Amino acid sequence: MSRRIRLGMVGGGNEAFIGAVHRIAARLDDRYELVAGALSSTPERARASGEALGLDPARSYDTFAAMAQREAQLEDGIEAVAIVTPNHVHYPAAQAFLTQGIHVICDKPLTSTLDDAKKLVAAAEKSDALFVLTHNYTGYPMIRQARAMVADGAIGKIRVVQVEYPQDWLTTPLEHEGLKQAEWRTDPERSGAGGCVGDIGTHAYNLAGFVTGLKGECLAADLHTFVEGRRVDDNVHVMLRYKGGARGMLWSSQVAPGNENALRLRVYGETGGLEWAQEDPNYLWHTPHGEPKRLLTRNGAGFTQPSTARIPPGHPEGYLEGFANLYAEAADLIEAKRAGQTPDHLLPTVQDGLAGVQFIDACVRSSRRNAAWVDL
Repeated sequence: MSRRIRLGMVGGGNEAFIGAVHRIAARLDDRYELVAGALSSTPERARASGEALGLDPARSYDTFAAMAQREAQLEDGIEAVAIVTPNHVHYPAAQAFLTQGIHVICDKPLTSTLDDAKKLVAAAEKSDALFVLTHNYTGYPMIRQARAMVADGAIGKIRVVQVEYPQDWLTTPLEHEGLKQAEWRTDPERSGAGGCVGDIGTHAYNLAGFVTGLKGECLAADLHTFVEGRRVDDNVHVMLRYKGGARGMLWSSQVAPGNENALRLRVYGETGGLEWAQEDPNYLWHTPHGEPKRLLTRNGAGFTQPSTARIPPGHPEGYLEGFANLYAEAADLIEAKRAGQTPDHLLPTVQDGLAGVQFIDACVRSSRRNAAWVDL
């Protein structure tokens, strides 16, 4: 392994949950070193967060624009940046670093608007830098196992896809009680027009496509807001038609009491089915038609994705390790880029991000037309 990759971060300061997650993921395999940051939207909090993380004060910046410009000029400047801000900052921040040739690792969804998503795709294609989108569930070992099995024809041609992601944390109006995470996620100026559909519905849609390889063709969506006064949707029902004839159903909700992060995927083909649940992520059920269910376990018999698993079977891996797999694979790509190579990979790209924002946009358009079918 070559030297650690010099990493910067935009957002992710002292009060940000997801910033800490990205930092843990980046360090889990000892492939990165955090050396610079513009960690908050206010200079005071940015400096305080930089000090708390032990950054050199000269490389703790008030703005991402200043950070991108100066780091690109330093001999030991950052090679990659993690963008972990509210959605509306993703485009301008990513664009600033891509322009300087700095690799971007960006949280999802890609942007808060479809117009910004298209502009970011253009910026990424123009830049020589890499762009990775952290749909972290695609890094789970048993999700990689499911994808490989579908590709190998283990369940035949796909007919039906069912995916759901219910939570309950926004069952009450927490955005009016000073909770920062609730405030920006329910503010359409920062989150985008989609609330629940953008925050977790995109995870469900991305996961279904990642495992099956299917591309959405059209959808009919019912987006609803149950909490009085909330400005974005908090419950989503979507019917999906995929290219090639498969049909899908997607439900995401943030007002479903008793659910924490209950992401679940079911895929049914002509010769069998697969089932996976995020809250029990080390298991994958495979049911060949007419035969008993078979339980596959991470690092157990029949598991074919050892590069995604770190520890022996029976010791659970999950959320942090899924993120870390994406960071490790991004490190592989960055090091390959240094050597002039372009290896194949499964990392979510800027095009996957565009597909996610197109999904949000289509859901909003459909719901405004009383759940009419609209093209993706």
